[in-house]
Amino acid sequence: MLQRKYALTGLAVTFLAVYAGILSAQPGPAAPAAGVEPAIAKLLAGIQAADKGQLAVSAEDGNFLRLMVGATNAKSVLEIGSASGYSAIWIGLGLRQTGGKLVTIEYDPVRAKEAAANVQRAGLSDIVRVVPGDAFKEIPKVTGNFDMVFLDAWKPDYKKFFDMVFPRVTPGGLFMAHNVVNKRNDMLDFLKAIEVHPMAFTTTVTAGHEGISMTYKKR
Repeated sequence: MLQRKYALTGLAVTFLAVYAGILSAQPGPAAPAAGVEPAIAKLLAGIQAADKGQLAVSAEDGNFLRLMVGATNAKSVLEIGSASGYSAIWIGLGLRQTGGKLVTIEYDPVRAKEAAANVQRAGLSDIVRVVPGDAFKEIPKVTGNFDMVFLDAWKPDYKKFFDMVFPRVTPGGLFMAHNVVNKRNDMLDFLKAIEVHPMAFTTTVTAGHEGISMTYKKR
């Protein structure tokens, strides 16, 4: 059983390395919604077009999240910072393949309502649950541990969220955080924490230009 678990981890790491290499070799941006049903691709494009505050992840990062859910066979995922549901839809598409569930929390009530509506339009309401409210108050209400966490909230709060949630990440699971390249100076304490944590090792990928930190919880 132990060997099988490490084999899965090795597969995921190999996949990540190959995928990152493909991305870095491409001269132009990836297709916005490759491998996605036309209706969902149209919905994703509409969310991005309406995202004047540029709160959503890039299409490349969204696709990367979907692939990582599948590569790691994640079943229980937490997202902190839904915005209008763009990344939640990508994660939900991955979870459709693994049979898992996503809880995504959004502080702004208007955006939370938009996220829930977009998730419903994507046909993912049975997989994705949008929770409006303060994530610091709502996370303790979510039961169980998490195979994967995706953090894309207020950047100075990243370390507080890491300290709060990482103990609940399943051994062998991932804690991922967005904007670690383009907004690095807003989260230096978080970046230091994931670098020195004794139960973790971390790398950064740049599927899009913003950067995603990937912190693996040791078994």
